[in-house]
Amino acid sequence: MTLHRASSDIEQLPWSYRFGYPVRLLITVAAGVGAAVIGTFAHRMGASMNIPYGLVLAYVILGLSTWCARSRCGITGLAVHLIASTTTAWMIAAGSGNDALTPIGFNSDSMPYFSQKAGYLWLIGMIIVQLAFAFMPPTWFRLDAPKTAQTATFDSATTVDLPEHDGESASTDDAYDDTQSDPSGDAVTGNDRSDSASQEQ
Repeated sequence: MTLHRASSDIEQLPWSYRFGYPVRLLITVAAGVGAAVIGTFAHRMGASMNIPYGLVLAYVILGLSTWCARSRCGITGLAVHLIASTTTAWMIAAGSGNDALTPIGFNSDSMPYFSQKAGYLWLIGMIIVQLAFAFMPPTWFRLDAPKTAQTATFDSATTVDLPEHDGESASTDDAYDDTQSDPSGDAVTGNDRSDSASQEQ
């Protein structure tokens, strides 16, 4: 009998995977820009206390976005994501100068290490993090539809594929009539019932 899917494989994937390749690339560009903006705003959290949890959070967000980029569009998607994210982050850094957004290029004995270096670590580290994904096995980026999508359904409106007999496909009714139970509870096939009827006559 044929297994009927609750929905098609494409509907089981995340929405950004369901489009054509050019649209997926545009989504990857937007994701790269978004990850760079969020990471730029987050990377200095905790730097003044020398606890760079913001930098770690920025790397995590960037890493997740990079994984999705390669999973969605392959190595080309990763390259597009790398270009989009680094260009955005470096443009923000160049435009902001030495304000609180991405302060770089200063040294002070009175300030914590990460408060001085967080900007460099973010701008250079984001390139290293994304390049690392390029050397990972392709199988790590494979996203398959859930197996639970394949469920067998049996109802009156369902066409069931059965073995053919004498050049004709067996119908659903024939399939259910072909196996019945006698009063004793044992399964009796159609041939057995015909033999028992002839013996009674």
